[in-house]
Amino acid sequence: MEPVDRFTVATHYWHELADGRVQCDLCPRACKLRDGQRGLCSVRSRTGAEVVLTSYGRSSGFCVDPVEKKPLNHFLPGSAVLSFGTAGCNLACRFCQNWDISKCKQVDTLSQQASPETIALAAKRLGAASLAFTYNDPVPSMEFAMDCADAAHELGLRAIAVTAGYVCPEPRAEMFAHMDAANVDLKAFTEGFYKQLCGAKLGAVLDTLEYLGNETEVWLEVTNLLIPGANDSDTEIDAMTSWLLAHLGQDVPLHFTAFHPDFKMTDWPPTPRGTLARARRIALANGVRYAYTGNVHDTEGGSTYCPACGTRVVERDGYALGEYHLTGHGHCQHCGTRCAGVYDGPAGTWGARCQPLCISRVPER
Repeated sequence: MEPVDRFTVATHYWHELADGRVQCDLCPRACKLRDGQRGLCSVRSRTGAEVVLTSYGRSSGFCVDPVEKKPLNHFLPGSAVLSFGTAGCNLACRFCQNWDISKCKQVDTLSQQASPETIALAAKRLGAASLAFTYNDPVPSMEFAMDCADAAHELGLRAIAVTAGYVCPEPRAEMFAHMDAANVDLKAFTEGFYKQLCGAKLGAVLDTLEYLGNETEVWLEVTNLLIPGANDSDTEIDAMTSWLLAHLGQDVPLHFTAFHPDFKMTDWPPTPRGTLARARRIALANGVRYAYTGNVHDTEGGSTYCPACGTRVVERDGYALGEYHLTGHGHCQHCGTRCAGVYDGPAGTWGARCQPLCISRVPER
């Protein structure tokens, strides 16, 4: 895709309305724009008669960190991933844990600039196995994300999308055709929560989950941030995990993560460890084979167990791997049962390091 200028590219998911406005068709929000107006995501705007992306090639920062941090526990375990974000988001979550990036309305604050080819080459030189589009949602900047994914594939690397899954069917199919793995943030399991706390609709996210789980080869994991008193009841957790089991099957990993007070919900309490453990028990009892706890120190809840013999096959202490009892293709070394996931030889050795970097200063190797 050729940029219109250094940071702006044309997009094609929009159409003209009879009243002279242009409607963005990227996500279910369907922003209707007059010339010069931006969508809620802040990075797609109307210029003249079309909608353009204004943040192409610009990032809020880069970091090499463990793939388990995305979180992805069944995708190239122990490997390093070059993570980066842009700005903006097409949801309006009041509890956003990365609000300084996702809610940024000034793309001029994006501090680093790099082409997809530069980013992919930096990842290769640093020993990363993948690129991850994270910190904010890649959907509003999908053109940049797809080009980065293609550049990564040219160098034998993988591409990961960390997303809320709030996207219309046609652009969804195009974007995820470029991705190898995705972690979808399922905020809650009620329309009321999505409407009141996210300004969005649950149904569209469930459609994305079903699409990824049943119609693509993208490796899928799901994250559910549990907020005390908002989405952490036994009833809701039971309904959500039952739906995931019925619509996606037993093998899609589910991560229950802890909320900490932030953005517009600083008066809410953090998630107790016991809530995460309770949610994990409900998920396992309902038949989810791989249920995890996150954002807390919990070796039991963070480790992977063979679904057949119950052996702990991957020990995790935070993001660091300990004992590892899977073959290079993901089979339990005790009973031979394959654990679902994407494996490519022995586990990586990156560990728990998180290495921020300036993309323009990555040394040649």
